[in-house]
Amino acid sequence: MCMKSLKPRLLTAVVGISAMLIIMFASVYLSPIIGIMVIGACSAFMTGEYLHAKNLLKSYPLSIPCMAFAFVLPLVIMTQYLHLILYAVMIIGFFVIIMSHKKLTYHDLSYSLFGTLLISFGMSSIAVMCNDKRTVIFYFILAFLLPWMADAGGFFIGAAFGTHKLCPNISPKKTIEGAIGGVIFCILSAVLMGLVFQYIIMPDVTINLWALALLGFIDAPLSILGDLSFSLIKRSLNIKDYGSIFPGHGGMLDRCDSIIFTAPAIILVGQFIPFITLG
Repeated sequence: MCMKSLKPRLLTAVVGISAMLIIMFASVYLSPIIGIMVIGACSAFMTGEYLHAKNLLKSYPLSIPCMAFAFVLPLVIMTQYLHLILYAVMIIGFFVIIMSHKKLTYHDLSYSLFGTLLISFGMSSIAVMCNDKRTVIFYFILAFLLPWMADAGGFFIGAAFGTHKLCPNISPKKTIEGAIGGVIFCILSAVLMGLVFQYIIMPDVTINLWALALLGFIDAPLSILGDLSFSLIKRSLNIKDYGSIFPGHGGMLDRCDSIIFTAPAIILVGQFIPFITLG
């Protein structure tokens, strides 16, 4: 059973590392816009999986604008046009519901817009990290590493010592002990990564280890919250997975739900306490 539970985590790591390398390579050696477009494509794909879970993917007047927004948002997140695009999406959404009120309901619109905004804004936080070629590798590794370590800590510590269920009605395998283990793993991983960058990869910069420790402390609970939130949605829809792109292990959204919640925290904390100071 332990190995069976370990498989999707290993798959997540393999796929995530591959995606991270592609985005980093494109952002550093080609153009940041290419990396951002890859992020937008992933965001649109996960939005499609989310809509498919409620059988709304083939409701094209609703699904196409949602997926288009998910793709475009990472491209405009740092521009003056963001509020205009948000306004346009709301207007289009209500127009679609009014014109298709016999087939689509306000609940369908609410479900679609909420999920689209959640997924696309979470992924757009990764796009923001593409802006500076000098730090993109640091931030990308940070964005992917911490939720993985939170999950790994929760899995291994929970399997070894877990006795108290965290949210048995939503995720029966999660335990309080595992959650604590996830926090510890996340903090240690953040600090260790900072040391590696400080003394090996980027010795000419200053890494704020205390800021990384704080981020690890914040990221782990957010990672758990992200996992539980999307699990709650799946249970409310009586489905096991959002997609089947990974046979037997679900879709891209199943594998990346935590990152959607944790990536914005990097931007938020970094606004007040810089993680890295260039020399």
